[in-house]
Amino acid sequence: MSAVAQALDGVKIVEFGGYAAGPHIGKILANYGATVVHVESRERPDGFRLQYPPFKDGMPGIDRGGCFAFFNDSKYGITLNLKRSAGVTLARRLVAWGDVVIENMRPGVMARLGLGYESLRTGHSDLIMLSTCNMGQTGPRADTPGFGSQLTALAGFCGLTGEPDGSPMLLYGPYIDFIGSALGTVAVLAALDRRHRTGCGSYIDLSQYECGLTFLAGALLDYEISGHVAERAGNRDPDAAPHGAYLCRAGRWLALSCWSDAEFAALMRAIGRPALAADPRFAGLAARQDHRAALDAALAAWCWTQDADEAAILLQHAGVAVHPVNTISDLFDDLQLRHRRTWRTRRHPVIGDQAYHFPGFELSRTPGDVTAPAPLLGADNATVFQQFLKLDAAELEALRREDAID
Repeated sequence: MSAVAQALDGVKIVEFGGYAAGPHIGKILANYGATVVHVESRERPDGFRLQYPPFKDGMPGIDRGGCFAFFNDSKYGITLNLKRSAGVTLARRLVAWGDVVIENMRPGVMARLGLGYESLRTGHSDLIMLSTCNMGQTGPRADTPGFGSQLTALAGFCGLTGEPDGSPMLLYGPYIDFIGSALGTVAVLAALDRRHRTGCGSYIDLSQYECGLTFLAGALLDYEISGHVAERAGNRDPDAAPHGAYLCRAGRWLALSCWSDAEFAALMRAIGRPALAADPRFAGLAARQDHRAALDAALAAWCWTQDADEAAILLQHAGVAVHPVNTISDLFDDLQLRHRRTWRTRRHPVIGDQAYHFPGFELSRTPGDVTAPAPLLGADNATVFQQFLKLDAAELEALRREDAID
């Protein structure tokens, strides 16, 4: 899809499943040149197409889903009927064309369809297959259904989020899915490197639950060493004070933290309260934590009079770790993100112009790109079946009569 040399040019990926966890892996790989074919069914399309807003003009429709588009740019989209033996046969032919299979169905579904790894690798010993689901393919809870919010709760995140005397807080969005998909991308690249060196394929069983635990390393290590169970602490941090978010003018917020006495002194000078740095109530981390309410009140009074962006620049120049709390709209105007070309606008045939997210790393010689908007349902059937698989017109017609291509 790109005229510029790409790092993964020539790598062919077949993607079964939907929503975020599997397709996000394929999207990242596609942005660096892999040819990714996203497989759906008209009877059961990717759930992001119809189940999750936003939709074009607020009206759900099979090709109007912005969420689907966001995770499937730069791919080819086809439709297969895997309830028909001819559809499964065609899927196997597609896999034989490919190098990598990515799937995020429930455990056992691909095997029941005749598309399990052991079956697919027959005659294709260098096949790489990644299966990702909530719990992994094995274990007593492998078949447990659920989405990111429930999985994030199970993995311990929600129990650490919120005020000490309040309830656990659900995190925004399927946070843990994207931990899994980032690690899944790395796993596929490692498998490709191994295949390049050894000629051997790989099967990757990726548990999103287990991937999420990597973000709790400190709390897990603390428990392992001392038996201490981390608990909700609001915005407080055991190693920083002050540490919080403070309301500025026009309803905007400022997030800041001080990790040393020197940083605290610099903060007090910057806000015009240098005497507080010598106040015994705030002499050292423990004292600042004990008198957190008084310290927060002094900071809140100053922030209330400030513009969040101007205050951030002032405090950053003083050596304080601080940033404004961005809204979603702020992210599209952020000068750093614009400079890095994080947002790549492409015109979708139904949605119109849409900003697509480019992964957060640049390659000097093979820069990658969002090469195309997300595909309409089944839009690339002809390209994939005729050009990639070399099916002739008679074969295609026979497959349509058998309801293999829906």
